[in-house]
This record gives sequence, C-alpha cells and structure tokens, in this order.
Amino acid sequence: QVQLVESGGGLVQPGGSLRLSCVGSGLTFRTAAFSWYRQAPGMERELVASINPSGDRTDYSESVKGRFTISRDNAWNGNTLYLQMNNLRPEDTGLYFCGRNLIYKGNLWGSVGPGTQVTVAS
Repeated sequence: QVQLVESGGGLVQPGGSLRLSCVGSGLTFRTAAFSWYRQAPGMERELVASINPSGDRTDYSESVKGRFTISRDNAWNGNTLYLQMNNLRPEDTGLYFCGRNLIYKGNLWGSVGPGTQVTVAS
C-alpha cells in the first residue's frame, strides 16, 4: 500500500522560508513522478510544483516560480520528496500535500498524503 506523509510545515513570517518533506513507502520511489499541491481554506486544491522520476525536470505554477524549489532524494534507497519555499507570502498559506503522478505533470495517481499546514503571517 502506497503511503505518503508530509512534514515541515509551520508558522512563518512573510519573507521567511520553510522546507517541506514527503516520505513515501510502498512504492518504487525513484521511478515515480511527484507533485506538491496546496489548498487554502475555501479554495480548490492547486498544483504547486512537479518533478520527473530522475529529478532533472521540474515545473512550477506561476505564483511560486522563482521562490519554490522541488527536489527529491534519488539515491538507490531514497524515499523523500522536498519543497524548499523561500520569500513566503501570506497567499502561500494553506495545507500542502504531495502526490504521485501517472507521468511527469500528469494526473494524480492514488491519494495525496494527509498534508502539512503552512501559515504565513506577521
């Protein structure tokens, strides 16, 4: 059974940074494409960033481009996805999820993790 568990969220002031992690189990991590998503209260879930299995291709939403970096641990036993978030803004507040994709930038495959809350406020 595939499990994804996010961590690293918290309360941060505008302009601050956070690094989110997503640990996967029950899958061959290094052959899977992944994405980070977020959902603000009362809003639809939105795609934030995507990465291909080898980690050499990434894509970002316009709202986070230049501030967020998605990466992954692709060692032979690696199982962690990351999202480095810099220069955070109040509008980045939300519940952040990781999910596996059918293909790079493709549809979500299975469920996302339970999420980690990010709150940006002064």
